[in-house]
Amino acid sequence: MRDLICISHLRWDFVWQRPQHLLSRLARNTRVLFVEEPVTVEGEGQPLLEIFPGQKTSNVTVARLVQPVPAHRWIGHGDPLTSQLYCERLLDYLDRQGIKRPLLWLYTPMASDFVDALPHKLLVYDVMDQLAAFKGAPAELREREHLLLSRADVVFTGGVSLYRDKLAHNPNTHLLPSGVEIDHFARAARRDNFTCPPEFAALTGPILGYFGVIDERMDLPLLAHLAAAHPEWNVVLVGPVVKIDPADLPQAPNLHYIGMRSYDQLPAYLAYFDVALVPFAMNESTRFLSPTKTLEYMAAHKPIVSTPIHDVIELYGDVVSIGYTPEEFVAHAEQVLLGGSSNRARADELLNQHTWDGIARHIQRLIDRKLVIETVQHAEQLKSKTTAQIS
Repeated sequence: MRDLICISHLRWDFVWQRPQHLLSRLARNTRVLFVEEPVTVEGEGQPLLEIFPGQKTSNVTVARLVQPVPAHRWIGHGDPLTSQLYCERLLDYLDRQGIKRPLLWLYTPMASDFVDALPHKLLVYDVMDQLAAFKGAPAELREREHLLLSRADVVFTGGVSLYRDKLAHNPNTHLLPSGVEIDHFARAARRDNFTCPPEFAALTGPILGYFGVIDERMDLPLLAHLAAAHPEWNVVLVGPVVKIDPADLPQAPNLHYIGMRSYDQLPAYLAYFDVALVPFAMNESTRFLSPTKTLEYMAAHKPIVSTPIHDVIELYGDVVSIGYTPEEFVAHAEQVLLGGSSNRARADELLNQHTWDGIARHIQRLIDRKLVIETVQHAEQLKSKTTAQIS
Protein backbone atom coordinates (compact mmCIF):
# COMPACT_ATOMS: atom_id res chain seq x y z
CA MET A 1 0.00 0.00 0.00
CA ARG A 2 1.19 3.52 -0.82
CA ASP A 3 2.20 5.78 2.11
CA LEU A 4 1.42 9.48 2.52
CA ILE A 5 2.80 11.78 5.24
CA CYS A 6 0.90 15.05 5.67
CA ILE A 7 2.42 17.92 7.67
CA SER A 8 -0.26 20.39 8.75
CA HIS A 9 -0.71 23.57 10.79
CA LEU A 10 -4.26 22.36 11.57
CA ARG A 11 -5.29 19.64 13.98
CA TRP A 12 -7.13 16.62 12.66
CA ASP A 13 -9.79 16.69 15.38
CA PHE A 14 -10.56 20.44 15.05
CA VAL A 15 -12.91 21.86 12.40
CA TRP A 16 -13.61 19.25 9.70
CA GLN A 17 -12.45 20.91 6.51
CA ARG A 18 -10.36 20.48 3.35
CA PRO A 19 -7.47 18.39 4.78
CA GLN A 20 -9.84 15.97 6.52
CA HIS A 21 -12.15 15.64 3.52
CA LEU A 22 -9.35 14.94 1.05
CA LEU A 23 -7.05 12.79 3.16
CA SER A 24 -9.82 10.61 4.59
CA ARG A 25 -10.76 9.76 1.00
CA LEU A 26 -7.20 9.20 -0.18
CA ALA A 27 -6.76 6.95 2.85
CA ARG A 28 -9.08 4.37 1.29
CA ASN A 29 -6.13 3.26 -0.85
CA THR A 30 -3.22 4.91 0.95
CA ARG A 31 -1.75 4.66 4.44
CA VAL A 32 -1.96 8.25 5.75
CA LEU A 33 -0.01 9.73 8.66
CA PHE A 34 -1.22 13.22 9.63
CA VAL A 35 1.49 15.18 11.48
CA GLU A 36 0.20 18.04 13.63
CA GLU A 37 1.87 21.02 15.28
CA PRO A 38 3.73 20.20 18.51
CA VAL A 39 1.99 20.55 21.87
CA THR A 40 3.51 21.31 25.26
CA VAL A 41 2.83 19.97 28.72
CA GLU A 42 4.02 21.13 32.11
CA GLY A 43 6.74 19.13 33.79
CA GLU A 44 10.03 17.50 32.95
CA GLY A 45 10.97 14.60 30.73
CA GLN A 46 11.83 13.70 27.18
CA PRO A 47 9.83 14.77 24.12
CA LEU A 48 7.36 12.10 23.08
CA LEU A 49 5.80 11.37 19.70
CA GLU A 50 2.12 10.62 20.32
CA ILE A 51 0.43 8.32 17.82
CA PHE A 52 -3.35 7.88 17.76
CA PRO A 53 -6.18 7.20 15.28
CA GLY A 54 -7.84 10.19 13.60
CA GLN A 55 -11.39 11.17 14.47
CA LYS A 56 -14.14 9.86 12.15
CA THR A 57 -11.86 7.45 10.29
CA SER A 58 -9.64 4.55 11.24
CA ASN A 59 -7.66 4.94 8.02
CA VAL A 60 -5.75 8.03 9.16
CA THR A 61 -3.15 7.95 11.93
CA VAL A 62 -2.27 11.19 13.73
CA ALA A 63 1.18 12.04 15.08
CA ARG A 64 2.19 14.98 17.25
CA LEU A 65 5.24 15.85 19.27
CA VAL A 66 4.60 16.43 22.99
CA GLN A 67 7.27 18.55 24.66
CA PRO A 68 7.58 19.05 28.44
CA VAL A 69 8.55 22.71 28.09
CA PRO A 70 6.72 25.98 28.85
CA ALA A 71 6.12 26.95 25.23
CA HIS A 72 6.81 25.96 21.65
CA ARG A 73 6.87 27.50 18.23
CA TRP A 74 6.03 25.64 15.04
CA ILE A 75 8.62 24.03 12.78
CA GLY A 76 11.06 26.61 11.42
CA HIS A 77 9.36 29.39 13.39
CA GLY A 78 12.42 30.48 15.30
CA ASP A 79 12.84 27.13 17.02
CA PRO A 80 15.31 24.82 15.24
CA LEU A 81 15.41 22.53 18.28
CA THR A 82 11.72 21.68 17.90
CA SER A 83 12.24 21.02 14.21
CA GLN A 84 15.18 18.71 14.83
CA LEU A 85 13.41 16.80 17.62
CA TYR A 86 10.27 16.32 15.57
CA CYS A 87 12.16 15.07 12.53
CA GLU A 88 14.22 12.65 14.64
CA ARG A 89 11.18 11.17 16.39
CA LEU A 90 9.23 10.96 13.15
CA LEU A 91 12.05 9.27 11.25
CA ASP A 92 12.36 6.70 14.01
CA TYR A 93 8.62 5.98 13.85
CA LEU A 94 8.62 5.67 10.05
CA ASP A 95 11.55 3.28 10.20
CA ARG A 96 9.76 1.07 12.73
CA GLN A 97 6.67 1.08 10.51
CA GLY A 98 8.65 0.20 7.41
CA ILE A 99 7.62 3.41 5.66
CA LYS A 100 10.19 4.41 3.05
CA ARG A 101 9.98 7.28 0.56
CA PRO A 102 6.29 8.18 1.07
CA LEU A 103 4.36 10.93 -0.64
CA LEU A 104 5.06 14.09 1.37
CA TRP A 105 2.04 16.43 1.54
CA LEU A 106 2.37 19.88 3.14
CA TYR A 107 -0.26 22.40 4.23
CA THR A 108 2.14 24.95 5.68
CA PRO A 109 5.48 26.29 4.40
CA MET A 110 6.58 26.55 8.05
CA ALA A 111 7.02 22.77 7.97
CA SER A 112 9.42 22.89 5.05
CA ASP A 113 12.25 21.51 7.23
CA PHE A 114 10.59 18.13 6.78
CA VAL A 115 11.25 18.27 3.03
CA ASP A 116 14.98 17.73 3.51
CA ALA A 117 14.64 15.53 6.60
CA LEU A 118 12.19 12.94 5.22
CA PRO A 119 13.12 10.97 2.09
CA HIS A 120 10.08 11.04 -0.21
CA LYS A 121 9.11 10.12 -3.74
CA LEU A 122 6.84 13.10 -4.41
CA LEU A 123 6.33 16.51 -2.76
CA VAL A 124 2.76 17.86 -2.77
CA TYR A 125 1.78 21.33 -1.55
CA ASP A 126 -1.98 21.79 -1.07
CA VAL A 127 -2.68 25.53 -0.70
CA MET A 128 -5.95 26.03 1.14
CA ASP A 129 -5.29 29.58 2.40
CA GLN A 130 -2.99 32.53 1.87
CA LEU A 131 -1.37 31.93 5.25
CA ALA A 132 1.04 34.85 4.96
CA ALA A 133 -1.95 37.22 5.12
CA PHE A 134 -3.30 35.77 8.37
CA LYS A 135 -3.06 37.50 11.72
CA GLY A 136 0.14 36.56 13.53
CA ALA A 137 1.77 34.95 10.48
CA PRO A 138 5.54 34.53 10.88
CA ALA A 139 7.65 37.03 8.96
CA GLU A 140 9.52 34.30 7.09
CA LEU A 141 6.39 32.47 5.90
CA ARG A 142 6.22 34.20 2.52
CA GLU A 143 9.87 33.45 1.71
CA ARG A 144 9.47 29.85 2.82
CA GLU A 145 6.40 29.46 0.61
CA HIS A 146 8.24 30.71 -2.46
CA LEU A 147 10.93 28.10 -1.82
CA LEU A 148 8.34 25.36 -1.24
CA LEU A 149 6.48 26.27 -4.43
CA SER A 150 9.71 26.04 -6.42
CA ARG A 151 10.46 22.57 -5.00
CA ALA A 152 6.99 20.99 -5.03
CA ASP A 153 6.32 18.33 -7.64
CA VAL A 154 2.58 19.07 -7.58
CA VAL A 155 0.66 22.08 -6.23
CA PHE A 156 -3.07 22.07 -5.56
CA THR A 157 -5.02 25.24 -4.78
CA GLY A 158 -8.38 25.56 -3.03
CA GLY A 159 -9.64 28.53 -5.00
CA VAL A 160 -9.37 30.58 -8.18
CA SER A 161 -7.46 33.48 -6.61
CA LEU A 162 -4.95 31.14 -4.99
CA TYR A 163 -4.46 29.31 -8.29
CA ARG A 164 -3.60 32.48 -10.18
CA ASP A 165 -1.22 33.55 -7.44
CA LYS A 166 0.68 30.24 -7.20
CA LEU A 167 0.77 29.29 -10.89
CA ALA A 168 3.45 31.92 -11.50
CA HIS A 169 5.74 30.06 -9.10
CA ASN A 170 5.07 26.46 -10.20
CA PRO A 171 3.79 25.42 -13.65
CA ASN A 172 2.44 22.14 -12.23
CA THR A 173 -0.24 23.98 -10.23
CA HIS A 174 -3.83 22.73 -10.40
CA LEU A 175 -7.06 24.51 -9.52
CA LEU A 176 -9.13 22.31 -7.19
CA PRO A 177 -11.71 24.43 -5.37
CA SER A 178 -13.02 22.93 -2.17
CA GLY A 179 -16.00 20.64 -2.41
CA VAL A 180 -19.06 19.38 -0.57
CA GLU A 181 -20.62 16.19 0.76
CA ILE A 182 -23.99 16.73 -0.83
CA ASP A 183 -25.89 14.03 1.06
CA HIS A 184 -24.58 15.22 4.42
CA PHE A 185 -25.98 18.74 4.02
CA ALA A 186 -28.97 18.00 1.75
CA ARG A 187 -30.77 16.62 4.81
CA ALA A 188 -30.89 20.21 6.10
CA ALA A 189 -33.31 21.15 3.30
CA ARG A 190 -36.08 19.76 5.54
CA ARG A 191 -36.40 20.88 9.13
CA ASP A 192 -38.46 17.84 10.05
CA ASN A 193 -35.33 15.73 9.57
CA PHE A 194 -33.98 17.17 12.83
CA THR A 195 -35.04 18.14 16.32
CA CYS A 196 -34.76 21.90 16.75
CA PRO A 197 -31.39 22.72 18.37
CA PRO A 198 -31.93 23.86 21.97
CA GLU A 199 -30.24 27.20 21.28
CA PHE A 200 -32.93 27.95 18.68
CA ALA A 201 -35.98 26.77 20.64
CA ALA A 202 -36.74 30.13 22.27
CA LEU A 203 -35.96 32.27 19.22
CA THR A 204 -38.78 34.03 17.41
CA GLY A 205 -38.39 35.55 14.00
CA PRO A 206 -36.09 34.62 11.11
CA ILE A 207 -32.69 33.04 11.75
CA LEU A 208 -29.80 34.36 9.66
CA GLY A 209 -26.97 31.92 10.29
CA TYR A 210 -23.28 31.33 9.73
CA PHE A 211 -21.12 28.36 10.63
CA GLY A 212 -17.34 28.22 10.60
CA VAL A 213 -14.36 29.74 12.35
CA ILE A 214 -14.87 33.25 13.73
CA ASP A 215 -11.57 35.09 13.34
CA GLU A 216 -9.98 38.25 11.91
CA ARG A 217 -11.63 37.54 8.55
CA MET A 218 -15.13 38.16 9.92
CA ASP A 219 -16.78 41.52 9.13
CA LEU A 220 -17.73 42.43 12.70
CA PRO A 221 -19.19 45.87 11.83
CA LEU A 222 -21.42 44.16 9.26
CA LEU A 223 -22.75 41.78 11.92
CA ALA A 224 -23.54 44.74 14.17
CA HIS A 225 -25.26 46.55 11.30
CA LEU A 226 -27.29 43.48 10.37
CA ALA A 227 -28.49 43.01 13.94
CA ALA A 228 -29.36 46.70 14.34
CA ALA A 229 -31.17 46.97 11.02
CA HIS A 230 -33.70 44.30 12.01
CA PRO A 231 -33.98 43.66 15.75
CA GLU A 232 -36.64 41.04 14.95
CA TRP A 233 -34.04 38.94 13.12
CA ASN A 234 -31.74 36.49 14.89
CA VAL A 235 -28.14 36.58 13.70
CA VAL A 236 -26.58 33.29 14.79
CA LEU A 237 -22.91 32.32 14.48
CA VAL A 238 -21.93 28.69 15.01
CA GLY A 239 -18.20 28.12 15.44
CA PRO A 240 -15.10 28.68 17.54
CA VAL A 241 -13.64 32.15 18.13
CA VAL A 242 -9.98 32.03 17.07
CA LYS A 243 -7.16 34.62 17.07
CA ILE A 244 -9.45 37.48 18.11
CA ASP A 245 -10.62 38.55 21.54
CA PRO A 246 -14.23 37.42 22.18
CA ALA A 247 -14.71 40.75 23.92
CA ASP A 248 -14.32 42.45 20.52
CA LEU A 249 -17.35 40.67 19.07
CA PRO A 250 -20.36 42.97 18.61
CA GLN A 251 -23.12 42.41 21.13
CA ALA A 252 -26.88 42.75 20.74
CA PRO A 253 -29.95 40.93 22.06
CA ASN A 254 -30.43 39.32 18.64
CA LEU A 255 -26.76 38.39 18.08
CA HIS A 256 -26.01 34.85 19.23
CA TYR A 257 -22.60 33.15 19.40
CA ILE A 258 -23.20 29.52 20.27
CA GLY A 259 -19.70 28.08 19.94
CA MET A 260 -18.22 25.22 17.98
CA ARG A 261 -20.31 22.27 16.85
CA SER A 262 -19.03 19.12 15.18
CA TYR A 263 -19.29 18.49 11.46
CA ASP A 264 -21.95 15.85 12.15
CA GLN A 265 -24.04 18.39 14.10
CA LEU A 266 -23.95 21.17 11.51
CA PRO A 267 -26.89 20.00 9.33
CA ALA A 268 -29.25 20.19 12.33
CA TYR A 269 -28.36 23.86 12.80
CA LEU A 270 -28.34 24.64 9.09
CA ALA A 271 -31.84 23.21 8.74
CA TYR A 272 -33.17 26.05 10.88
CA PHE A 273 -31.37 28.85 9.02
CA ASP A 274 -33.76 31.02 7.00
CA VAL A 275 -30.80 32.77 5.36
CA ALA A 276 -27.22 31.47 5.21
CA LEU A 277 -24.51 34.10 5.61
CA VAL A 278 -20.98 34.52 4.25
CA PRO A 279 -20.14 37.69 6.22
CA PHE A 280 -16.42 38.05 5.62
CA ALA A 281 -14.59 41.37 5.67
CA MET A 282 -12.87 42.66 2.56
CA ASN A 283 -9.24 42.80 3.60
CA GLU A 284 -5.86 41.21 2.91
CA SER A 285 -6.73 38.06 4.86
CA THR A 286 -9.78 37.39 2.64
CA ARG A 287 -8.30 38.41 -0.70
CA PHE A 288 -7.67 34.76 -1.62
CA LEU A 289 -10.53 33.22 0.37
CA SER A 290 -12.78 30.57 -1.19
CA PRO A 291 -15.30 29.64 1.55
CA THR A 292 -16.18 25.94 1.63
CA LYS A 293 -19.42 26.67 3.46
CA THR A 294 -20.93 28.25 0.33
CA LEU A 295 -21.52 24.86 -1.28
CA GLU A 296 -22.63 23.35 2.03
CA TYR A 297 -25.32 26.01 2.35
CA MET A 298 -26.25 25.41 -1.28
CA ALA A 299 -26.70 21.68 -0.73
CA ALA A 300 -29.31 22.49 1.94
CA HIS A 301 -31.25 24.70 -0.54
CA LYS A 302 -30.64 27.77 1.63
CA PRO A 303 -30.65 31.27 0.17
CA ILE A 304 -27.13 32.68 0.57
CA VAL A 305 -26.04 36.27 1.09
CA SER A 306 -22.33 37.07 0.89
CA THR A 307 -19.98 39.99 0.96
CA PRO A 308 -18.11 40.47 -2.35
CA ILE A 309 -15.47 37.78 -1.83
CA HIS A 310 -13.80 37.38 -5.23
CA ASP A 311 -13.98 33.58 -5.42
CA VAL A 312 -17.61 33.54 -4.29
CA ILE A 313 -18.50 35.93 -7.10
CA GLU A 314 -16.50 34.07 -9.76
CA LEU A 315 -17.53 30.55 -8.78
CA TYR A 316 -21.05 31.01 -7.39
CA GLY A 317 -22.13 34.53 -8.32
CA ASP A 318 -25.14 33.35 -10.32
CA VAL A 319 -26.55 31.60 -7.23
CA VAL A 320 -25.36 33.72 -4.28
CA SER A 321 -26.68 37.23 -3.54
CA ILE A 322 -23.74 39.63 -3.19
CA GLY A 323 -23.94 42.63 -0.86
CA TYR A 324 -21.27 45.19 -1.71
CA THR A 325 -22.24 47.46 1.19
CA PRO A 326 -23.81 46.75 4.57
CA GLU A 327 -27.04 48.31 3.31
CA GLU A 328 -27.06 46.14 0.20
CA PHE A 329 -26.28 43.06 2.29
CA VAL A 330 -29.33 43.76 4.45
CA ALA A 331 -31.47 44.45 1.38
CA HIS A 332 -30.56 41.06 -0.11
CA ALA A 333 -31.46 39.35 3.15
CA GLU A 334 -34.81 41.17 3.15
CA GLN A 335 -35.47 40.09 -0.42
CA VAL A 336 -34.75 36.38 0.10
CA LEU A 337 -36.85 36.34 3.27
CA LEU A 338 -39.72 37.61 1.16
CA GLY A 339 -39.27 34.59 -1.10
CA GLY A 340 -36.90 35.89 -3.74
CA SER A 341 -36.19 33.41 -6.51
CA SER A 342 -33.10 31.21 -6.55
CA ASN A 343 -31.30 29.51 -9.42
CA ARG A 344 -31.81 25.94 -8.19
CA ALA A 345 -30.77 24.30 -11.46
CA ARG A 346 -27.46 26.15 -11.48
CA ALA A 347 -26.94 25.35 -7.80
CA ASP A 348 -27.38 21.63 -8.47
CA GLU A 349 -24.96 21.84 -11.38
CA LEU A 350 -22.32 23.47 -9.15
CA LEU A 351 -22.83 20.90 -6.42
CA ASN A 352 -22.32 18.00 -8.81
CA GLN A 353 -19.17 19.64 -10.19
CA HIS A 354 -17.58 20.07 -6.78
CA THR A 355 -17.97 16.95 -4.66
CA TRP A 356 -15.18 15.89 -2.33
CA ASP A 357 -15.28 12.39 -3.83
CA GLY A 358 -14.75 13.78 -7.32
CA ILE A 359 -11.94 16.08 -6.20
CA ALA A 360 -10.16 13.24 -4.39
CA ARG A 361 -10.40 11.04 -7.50
CA HIS A 362 -8.95 13.83 -9.63
CA ILE A 363 -6.10 14.33 -7.18
CA GLN A 364 -5.37 10.61 -7.24
CA ARG A 365 -5.17 10.66 -11.03
CA LEU A 366 -2.82 13.66 -11.01
CA ILE A 367 -0.56 12.05 -8.42
CA ASP A 368 -0.52 8.71 -10.26
CA ARG A 369 0.38 10.47 -13.51
CA LYS A 370 3.16 12.43 -11.83
CA LEU A 371 4.54 9.29 -10.18
CA VAL A 372 4.69 7.53 -13.55
CA ILE A 373 6.57 10.48 -15.03
CA GLU A 374 8.97 10.58 -12.07
CA THR A 375 9.58 6.82 -12.33
CA VAL A 376 10.36 7.03 -16.05
CA GLN A 377 12.68 10.00 -15.54
CA HIS A 378 14.45 8.24 -12.69
CA ALA A 379 14.96 5.13 -14.82
CA GLU A 380 16.35 7.24 -17.68
CA GLN A 381 18.76 8.98 -15.31
CA LEU A 382 20.00 5.65 -14.00
CA LYS A 383 20.41 4.37 -17.55
CA SER A 384 22.37 7.47 -18.56
CA LYS A 385 24.54 7.22 -15.48
CA THR A 386 25.27 3.53 -16.14
CA THR A 387 26.08 4.23 -19.80
CA ALA A 388 28.44 7.01 -18.81
CA GLN A 389 30.25 4.77 -16.33
CA ILE A 390 30.70 1.99 -18.92
CA SER A 391 32.06 4.37 -21.53
